[in-house]
Amino acid sequence: MRVGVDVSPLRQTGAGTARHVNGLLGALESHDGIDVKPLAFGGRGRLASVLRDTAWYFGGLPLAARGLDVLHCTTFRGPLRSPVPFTVTIHDLALARHPELFPRWHRTSGRLAIGPVARAASRVLAVSEFTKRETVELLGVPDGRVRVIGNAIDAGFTPDGAAAEGDYVLAVGTLEPRKNLRRVEEAARIAGLELRVVGARGWGGVASASWLGAVSDEELARLYRGALCLAFPSLYEGFGIPVLEAMACGTPVVTSRDGATAEVAGDAAVLVDPLDAESIAAGLREAIARRAELCELGLARARVYTWEAVADATVAAWREIA
Repeated sequence: MRVGVDVSPLRQTGAGTARHVNGLLGALESHDGIDVKPLAFGGRGRLASVLRDTAWYFGGLPLAARGLDVLHCTTFRGPLRSPVPFTVTIHDLALARHPELFPRWHRTSGRLAIGPVARAASRVLAVSEFTKRETVELLGVPDGRVRVIGNAIDAGFTPDGAAAEGDYVLAVGTLEPRKNLRRVEEAARIAGLELRVVGARGWGGVASASWLGAVSDEELARLYRGALCLAFPSLYEGFGIPVLEAMACGTPVVTSRDGATAEVAGDAAVLVDPLDAESIAAGLREAIARRAELCELGLARARVYTWEAVADATVAAWREIA
């Protein structure tokens, strides 16, 4: 089977979407009978983003897919008409649920594309049951066309290795409004804990005096291992890869009690009200007090998620439509 995979997101981000694309491609290398053809629009910057979101997805990508058996779009952006059956991965529905949290162009172009593209796809691959429900409810995609295929953890995120020094709480994510950083900072202050924040610069005027910038995966794993706990009470996620990364490094996790991160964490994390800084602070204290227990639960939980399983399920979805 010849499958075209849109890898354009790798030119835009190094965050969760990029981890998904790289993890999937790596695991597909061991699949016999699957010939992957990476497809991408070149260029960086604002103009390149506009051209990619319009000319590439609605014109260039369908042309590049001619002669293939299946086209796989690794984010919600894809063609409205394709010469071959295609799948699209929905990482979250934040654009539809909370458009006010995004920059104007992303908000406008994304909202115009996400519903029509998902409805045009032969299969929609949602990264969690929560995201599947959102896809059916908000985008009107029939339940029977949606498959739940999650994420996983890269090999470097393990409890073995160097750990950063100090007593601190770690927050991980792009600096954007839905990461709820203001309440995380307030919760750390209430609990009397040092906060360290890592992630790419984002939008919405979000900043932090505790921000260390974007770091390598090696440094991120070192920070996870040294942290008292991970604070990830996001306002909205479709999955929440940092939750699994922290667990895989043996780090207790505090995350939001509703939504996708609670689904991913299961009973291996402390769940809190993300709208209440006091609740988050109490969660931080609890996670630190239960460190040994949560470490064991988290390591077991993280082992459930593998890129091999993601690749197997994705190939099965392709075979349904090829």
